[in-house]
Amino acid sequence: MNSELPDPHTADTEPATPTSANPGSAETAATPLSGNDAVNLAAEQSKSTAGKNLPGFGDLPIPEDTANLRHGPNLHDGLLALLPLIGVWRGQGQAHNPGEPEFTFGQQLTFAHDGENRIAYESRTWRMDDDGQPAGPDRREAGWWRISETDEIELLIAHSDGIVEIMYGKPMTERAWQLESASTMVTATGPADLGPGKRLYGLMPNNNLGWVDERLIDGELVPWMSAELYRHMG
Repeated sequence: MNSELPDPHTADTEPATPTSANPGSAETAATPLSGNDAVNLAAEQSKSTAGKNLPGFGDLPIPEDTANLRHGPNLHDGLLALLPLIGVWRGQGQAHNPGEPEFTFGQQLTFAHDGENRIAYESRTWRMDDDGQPAGPDRREAGWWRISETDEIELLIAHSDGIVEIMYGKPMTERAWQLESASTMVTATGPADLGPGKRLYGLMPNNNLGWVDERLIDGELVPWMSAELYRHMG
């Protein structure tokens, strides 16, 4: 499995299936479209996503989470460097757990806010079988993104398989963000061979979200998970 962001695909609103062949570089993936092309592409994509948002209870005495910048409270000014992430993203990726063969997974990523200076983050994944059909739930993550006045990103993640992690990073561009592990704790029943690592998130020229996670195994960083996701909501 390759450690770089996957190549952009021509489809704008359908799930993309990253492959390990001909990967694009992080810089390429984060390169924005220019001028009218970017405006036209964003306008076309928003036709199917602009009206969608997270379901709410409707009776909370405080603002509910929103994954759509058109609805709910305004995004906190302190989060503007993370604004492009807000939404719900879906697609497919590749993973290679230590001691297992590489496999394909489906994923939904949610970046939501409630007007406060934080972003609620959730990842849900499911394994795909050899025929490309969902084969059952897999790993989950939940956490928070925060960013300081000096643009230092803090990412706090709790993994469903027994990992708690703190990552720090910086925006690479207006469309790409890189983070590295500062603290990785594994429970007694968690994956003992999973070490610290780094993550790269970036919007690709087709406005899909690509991300890569590398982990320290036997003294070197190796690819663990990567995916390309299309905007489903927001």
